[in-house]
Amino acid sequence: MLIKEVGVIGSGLMGRGIAHVAALSGYSVVMQDISEETLKKAMVSIQSELDKGIARGKTTQEEKERTLNNIALTTDLRDMEECDLVIEAAPEVLAIKQAVFSELDKICPPHTIFATNTTSLSITEVASATDRADRFIGLHFFNPVHKMKLIEMVKGLETSEETTQAAQEWGVSIGKEIVTVKESPGFVTSRMQAIIGNEAFIMLQQGLASAEDIDKACKLGLNHPMGPFEMVDFVGLDTRLKSLEYLAKMFGDKYKPCPLHVQYVMAGRLGRKAGKGVYDYTEK
Repeated sequence: MLIKEVGVIGSGLMGRGIAHVAALSGYSVVMQDISEETLKKAMVSIQSELDKGIARGKTTQEEKERTLNNIALTTDLRDMEECDLVIEAAPEVLAIKQAVFSELDKICPPHTIFATNTTSLSITEVASATDRADRFIGLHFFNPVHKMKLIEMVKGLETSEETTQAAQEWGVSIGKEIVTVKESPGFVTSRMQAIIGNEAFIMLQQGLASAEDIDKACKLGLNHPMGPFEMVDFVGLDTRLKSLEYLAKMFGDKYKPCPLHVQYVMAGRLGRKAGKGVYDYTEK
């Protein structure tokens, strides 16, 4: 199957990152969100990342202009009607994802492949809101999308080999490496990150070490590129909490969220996007 036009649902960190790499790779992209202001902010962010790429010699001015011209913005899901692949990067709430795909199922032609960027939810369960479970797959990208090479490709119960092959070929075409994972809550990476991040919060709550020293220990002692608190601030404490709650429901108490993590979320300390998470970014 030839994929020419790609739809992206959501213009947050993941959505705009997916739109960025797809457009940079030459695909026509339609990025949808419920707010025009949010979409405009996403385009400013994409432009900023492209400018950084130019400064580092990784991107040319011509590539930047072509990438930006390849992205169309919309608040209307009906503008996905000509997309060959639609990737959803909506909040990690099953009901939201199912509602989006149920609507898209009525709009998009039969050949369109649907993909969810979920970090932990069941591909089969999300796909159940559509009549195209055979053309439904999980494509889990990593943040920042334009730098991280990996996609976890997750097949649902009914995902066809044709869909799997088309999704893999598309992923390779945008410069990513693919690992195929059996459908299971949290897949590989989210389960590992959840355990590490939760244990870090438990250590912090116990006063074992400061957040800075825990992050430093993981980076220098375990060779992690980011410490667990830097990572959770980046992805969002609320997003990680939802994943932990879901994993705890599926696998038991070893994923039960640390009370300190829950407290931070209740206080609105959601990470970089809120200006404050484990660390305070308002002074930087």
